[in-house]
Amino acid sequence: MNPKLQKLSLFYDGACPLCQAEILFLSGRNQAGLLEFIDINSERYDPIKVGISCEEALAAMYGQYADGTLISGPAVFPAAYQRANLPKLAWFFSRKSLQPALQIGYRFFAKNRHAISGLLGPGALWLVKSSRQKTHA
Repeated sequence: MNPKLQKLSLFYDGACPLCQAEILFLSGRNQAGLLEFIDINSERYDPIKVGISCEEALAAMYGQYADGTLISGPAVFPAAYQRANLPKLAWFFSRKSLQPALQIGYRFFAKNRHAISGLLGPGALWLVKSSRQKTHA
């Protein structure tokens, strides 16, 4: 893990089970403390400080580096995976050749997040919670 990586705050929709599953998964891999997780539906989220309204934050995944730089959409995932010590996922999501497909897929997901999450979220959340219980047992 690169010791010069800036901390990254991830802004997520805590009402979305699939989003919850991803954040729970990443939080379990956050041994270096390089990720912070902020539910945009909580009092911890300050749209004025971040510079992104709640509506904008609901429309796309946003991250903010410690220096204040914002990133959004598919670019958030390799940055988060790198900080969670998941180099293969970080490498995959950072491939320039995949960016057009990732952008299209991400736009579809963001627009249909609640419907997709309603179908896949509970199962994904159960899997992440189950795997965490096994590793802590």
